[in-house]
Amino acid sequence: MATSHNQPELTHVDSTHQQGDFRFALVALTSLFFMWGFLTCLNDILIPYLKNMFELNYAQAMLVQFCFFGAYFIVSIPAGALVGKIGYQKGIITGLVIACVGCLLFYPSASYGSYNMFLFAFFVLASGITILQVSANPYVSVLGPAETASSRLTLTQAFNSLGTTVAPFFGSWLILSTVEHDEKLTEVGEVIGQLSVQQQASAVQTPYLILAASLLALAVIFMLLKLPLLGKKVVTSQKTAKGSAWQYPHLVLGAVGIFVYVGAEVGIGSFLISFLTQDDIGGLSESQAAQYIAYYFGGAMVGRFIGAGVMQKVKAGKVLAFNALCACVLVVAAMFSAGSVAMWALLLVGLCNSIMFPTIFSLALQDLKQHTSQGSGILCLAIVGGAVLPLLQGILADSLGIQLAFIVPLVCYGFIGYYGLVGCYAARPAANVEQQG
Repeated sequence: MATSHNQPELTHVDSTHQQGDFRFALVALTSLFFMWGFLTCLNDILIPYLKNMFELNYAQAMLVQFCFFGAYFIVSIPAGALVGKIGYQKGIITGLVIACVGCLLFYPSASYGSYNMFLFAFFVLASGITILQVSANPYVSVLGPAETASSRLTLTQAFNSLGTTVAPFFGSWLILSTVEHDEKLTEVGEVIGQLSVQQQASAVQTPYLILAASLLALAVIFMLLKLPLLGKKVVTSQKTAKGSAWQYPHLVLGAVGIFVYVGAEVGIGSFLISFLTQDDIGGLSESQAAQYIAYYFGGAMVGRFIGAGVMQKVKAGKVLAFNALCACVLVVAAMFSAGSVAMWALLLVGLCNSIMFPTIFSLALQDLKQHTSQGSGILCLAIVGGAVLPLLQGILADSLGIQLAFIVPLVCYGFIGYYGLVGCYAARPAANVEQQG
């Protein structure tokens, strides 16, 4: 799952202290990565649940992702300003509390049976997760020696993928299986059918109350932890850098790459259950199909470790292009075949996704020098692709059908392949322009 990597330059904590005092802090921070990966992946479970409950078309159901990932675009910059004032630890606590409120809002949303209230709850939840990301990513980076920062971040990102792998089983067990049981009761009579609608609404309440309690517990833990007071912005006497990160074509193309990657990943995940329940594909129940999402995100987790080793010997751009090409082949197979071939082709796209986000991110930031922070902010805002492209895919699914709607991620992976082969090597500004200021 896509995560923000906004990391200001800060002094790292002394390594001797890191090994002793802050080991538990890093474990606690790792739990945050697991939690927001878990919460984000649950969207893919809730989309078919809400679609059935409110009798939505695909475009209307994709408003879930529009509101969720739209929060990244709206809240990201204010979140950075907030964390700059209160520091990383208080930023994490703030993010956890807001995310907790978002989870609690699912209770009245289900009670009143209001789709608009659900969408607002998704936005609040995502706002809290955005603040968490802006705080936790750089905090992991500075809690220890600078030379091991990347390894710490890689480890925590792996736990983010673990969260996305576990979440489908949780959602299938507590949400979709309950709904399917209720649907069987509707066959008994109209009164039972009316009761079933109420039970469908309540099926989401208990899981999100559990998640709210977990987030609140984490907030209390981080209030009690004695951690270094880092993250507050300090006014320095450095000269203001002239020029702009927008002058770098490889960054601009990289921002488009992040936009289309997140849109493709979220779009496929959002339609997986609907795709696998089709009679000519998997013929599965929704609760069964939800469990297969674990293969999609689990493949991304495994591929991340494989890719890290491969990219030590092969240029990152070539690995990115290879994965994008494989993703294109798999998406085409899912679009124009049926049965288990189409089913597993789409699930295997997760393996190809594994290295895309961090690779595009790092390639886009190469050679930016004094404009690196601005470039990182631009790339983080491009995560809004997860709001826009799934909505477009939903519109196409309503008019063309689910399979042909996968033309959206197909085009996205095509662009990512271009970026890996050509775009990331686009000419940089002249040396005299780079060195000004």
